[in-house]
Amino acid sequence: MFPLLIAMALAGCGGDLSTLDPAGPAARDVARLWWAMLAGSTVLFALVMALFTLVMLKPEAGCRWTPRSWIVGGGIVMPVPILAVLLIFAFAQGERHLPWRGEHNPVRIEARAHMWFWEFHYLDYPEAEPTIGVMHMPAWYEVDVIATSNNVIHGFWVPRLGGKVDAIPGHETVVRLFADDPGTFGGICVEYCGRGHASMTFRAEAHTPADFYAAIGVSGEGRK
Repeated sequence: MFPLLIAMALAGCGGDLSTLDPAGPAARDVARLWWAMLAGSTVLFALVMALFTLVMLKPEAGCRWTPRSWIVGGGIVMPVPILAVLLIFAFAQGERHLPWRGEHNPVRIEARAHMWFWEFHYLDYPEAEPTIGVMHMPAWYEVDVIATSNNVIHGFWVPRLGGKVDAIPGHETVVRLFADDPGTFGGICVEYCGRGHASMTFRAEAHTPADFYAAIGVSGEGRK
């Protein structure tokens, strides 16, 4: 019975919108951080349950500690080291994927959020026509997606390729994506934006370089 429950739980870790089924380095780091946080929370939960079991089975053991000792020991000494390690690990993971790190000349794509669809402009290829609901990108290259909005705040996210970023009216925010191989990946709006929010989805299609140029209708010679 227990193996069946584990199998059912792990089945939810896959799928087109699962960050636990990564297809790029940024998404792998997000997944790695998730598993690290799960491990840390499991350790904290086990410690709390161990203390609870102790005081339930031996009430006199709990009485030996003053309320202040319980607060300091259980609320600070026990969780802070674990949370500090998780915090440092999270900063280390995120720092490696800031837009100005890595490749000096990433492909730039602007993602404009509307009510309720996404419009993509290929900034390095002025002759390319914008696409609606489909973002074409080259596999094996770093891609900076510049998100913006002309109405309310939206959230841009391709779970299997990278982290999420807000699309804010009057501002530009950047998230870096990378696809290990050609493929199609689901994208969603992750900031509630009104009655059409649930259907505000898109596809990120990663192509070989030649197929990428063909998909956006350019020769490959016109990059800025």
